[in-house]
Amino acid sequence: MRGALALVPCLVAALALSGCMGRTAPVAMTSQTSLDTIAYSQSYAGPAPMAVAYADPAPVRYDASYHLDAGDKLRVVVYGQEGLTNTYAIDAGGSITMPLIGSMPARGRTPAELAAAISARLRGGFIRDPSVAVEVEAYRPFFILGEVAAPGQYPYVPNMTVESAVAIAGGFSPRARRDRVTLTHTDASGTARFVVPPGTPLSPGDTVLVGERWL
Repeated sequence: MRGALALVPCLVAALALSGCMGRTAPVAMTSQTSLDTIAYSQSYAGPAPMAVAYADPAPVRYDASYHLDAGDKLRVVVYGQEGLTNTYAIDAGGSITMPLIGSMPARGRTPAELAAAISARLRGGFIRDPSVAVEVEAYRPFFILGEVAAPGQYPYVPNMTVESAVAIAGGFSPRARRDRVTLTHTDASGTARFVVPPGTPLSPGDTVLVGERWL
């Protein structure tokens, strides 16, 4: 009898231990699939995710409607013709020179118009059905003069303003007038000068003149 009673505590302990193990096993064996369901399932009843607004990147100006001029560097691709596909700079006369077709006027044309003109020239006795693409690889430089730390000629970057041009030139000098500058712009209609604030957009080939303040 005493031996039987001595076995009772052992049995109780064993049952308790087996019960604990039975309760903890499912927690330890939680699968990655169930975690993914909690994290990504639409049926998950957790708090709604915070809405995030994404600003579109600033568009690059002077692409399709940009009018070419001397100093622009172009990438001309003639599909299937490695000897013609190359980078060409527009010379002071406003033209590029390509194999087979020679000098091709580019000044005042858009990249698409120049591509069409090159295609037409190649079709006239050189290539039966040419496919041509033209893109601006590097824009002609801009110029900044007057009261800046380092006046001179600098490469143009799309979406520049007068203010960023001043920064590229080392910033205003101590004597500079900072609220407005003189901007000289040349296009198909001619050359014009404007007095503008620093936030004014800049075009390739423009000249910025930073004046001296009176006081």
